[in-house]
Amino acid sequence: MSTTTNKQQALKGGEWLVKESSAFETFIPEDYNEEQQMVKDMCTSFLDAEVLPVIERVDKMEPGLMPALMVKAGEQGLLGVSIPEEQGGLGKDFITSTLVNEALGGGFSFSVAVAAHTGIGTLPILYFGTEEQKKKYIPKLASGEWKGAYGLTEPNSGSDALSAKTTAKLTEDGKHYIVNGQKCWITNGGFADVYTVFAKVDGDKFTGFIIERGFEGFTQGPEEHKMGIKGSSTVQLFFQDCKVPAENMLGEVGKGHIIAFNILNIGRLKLCAAALGGSKRALNTTIEYANTREQFKTPIGSFGAIKNKLANMAIGIWVAESALYRTSKWIDDKEHELMAAGKPFNEALLGAAEEYAIECAMLKVYGSEVLDLVVDEGVQIHGGNGFSDEYIISKAYRDSRINRIYEGTNEINRLLTVDMVLKRAMKGRLDLMGAAMNVQKELMSIPDFGSGDDAPFAKELKAITNFKKAILMVAGAAVQKLMMKIEHEQEILMNIADMAIETFNAESALLRVIKLADKRGETGCQFELDITHTYIYDAADRINKFGKDALNAFADGDEQRMMLLGLKRFTKAEPFNSKDAKRRIANKLLGDNKYPL
Repeated sequence: MSTTTNKQQALKGGEWLVKESSAFETFIPEDYNEEQQMVKDMCTSFLDAEVLPVIERVDKMEPGLMPALMVKAGEQGLLGVSIPEEQGGLGKDFITSTLVNEALGGGFSFSVAVAAHTGIGTLPILYFGTEEQKKKYIPKLASGEWKGAYGLTEPNSGSDALSAKTTAKLTEDGKHYIVNGQKCWITNGGFADVYTVFAKVDGDKFTGFIIERGFEGFTQGPEEHKMGIKGSSTVQLFFQDCKVPAENMLGEVGKGHIIAFNILNIGRLKLCAAALGGSKRALNTTIEYANTREQFKTPIGSFGAIKNKLANMAIGIWVAESALYRTSKWIDDKEHELMAAGKPFNEALLGAAEEYAIECAMLKVYGSEVLDLVVDEGVQIHGGNGFSDEYIISKAYRDSRINRIYEGTNEINRLLTVDMVLKRAMKGRLDLMGAAMNVQKELMSIPDFGSGDDAPFAKELKAITNFKKAILMVAGAAVQKLMMKIEHEQEILMNIADMAIETFNAESALLRVIKLADKRGETGCQFELDITHTYIYDAADRINKFGKDALNAFADGDEQRMMLLGLKRFTKAEPFNSKDAKRRIANKLLGDNKYPL
């Protein structure tokens, strides 16, 4: 592949599915600048020095300890990385703030508290608050003097947030809103000073409010006893004729859904980053154990079964990392583009995150599931010791499970992925149907068995192109066949979403390794090549299975046979010795005694 390419117009959200991407215009983790790396190292050092030595005390909910740690983080600027300097923050770019989430992601319950504070606890006010509201709250949230929380979920409204029952009624003098209702599963709820809470005005106008601890009529319940993240404060909030000053309404009446859903786009990507950081910490712990634990007078890391597990863990991490920072740079670029066009700071970032909401949803799913894989296999490699509280991998295992539930369950995010793609296609934002029709025409033609192109990565690039054709074929046929009924066929939608996640990940990994190989030569990135080839090889089978399950659910007869043959063609994988590739990956991990990147 030529290393000299013309500047490619930035892809819009979802366009990677129907357009080619340039490796040389793709941001990869190896592109971090010196300042970004310094910020990441500062976060890692903070965890090692301040948090992990007291993590058992954190999990026992020692009074005042978590708020004190957050104040220390605020003193180092870690709570205000993405907040503008004029409001008390550091004003760093989106990639840097993503790096902070990753680096702090290995801090167990502390990571949850910080992520909630800097994300859903602060961003609604930063992006939707009036100048007066921002002046009052943001500097104190940036410093950690005040802690933030977010009240959306209710006992009977989780994924269906707009069905909330909490109400707000304006007093006759117009000075206060009287809020009644309750919220549950509120992270940081037990010690927060400032809460973004959603209620319905006049019975149906979903609206945001800023509520402070101490407001009349506002109380909290006891701490929840949870399976994991035990040190994270989680309580219910109760509002009984709670008096909220009218000037504390956030945004506009009836526009609360805009706040809630836009903040979730950013939160999903940041959750992937935090899960990535947790995955790296858990893998490093497991590698060290595999190097020191002996059975039959041999370190267990020398056994093929253990090497296979370590390699699978590293593959998931490296691929998630590739997709995460590819997307982060898209958001960062879009934010700057919108600001250059005259959009204010808050509208620019929210607009950028909305543009790539599809990718944010996919990242949330994959990042959380990689973490689950890593901690599960970590416990397995530790054997009986992994089931003991004396080994930190057991804490990582328990804490991991929540990530597939909050910020929208993984099932909801899978459904959203396809829903957003289809809606953009119907609005003309994404030429999905034209691309799907081209694939249908190709199915009727003589199969293309390749031109024998020996250019670097030609076969891998063709595999990615074919994966996209498989998605377009299945999704196009499903829409054509099911029409408006497709929204009720959640199994099919999730199959298509999984095909998309696998393909986006595979392409992100391939673009990263192409860029690395151009810099180092292929011999200089054997570890990365082995990961990429293995992932693409395995993804082909997974995409085939997802596609078959979807097709068999709605197609039959000649149409079904034709599309199954097409799917087989589009997911054909070249023979590949994945066992040896995984052994090389594991040997690199064991030799370095850590994940090397």
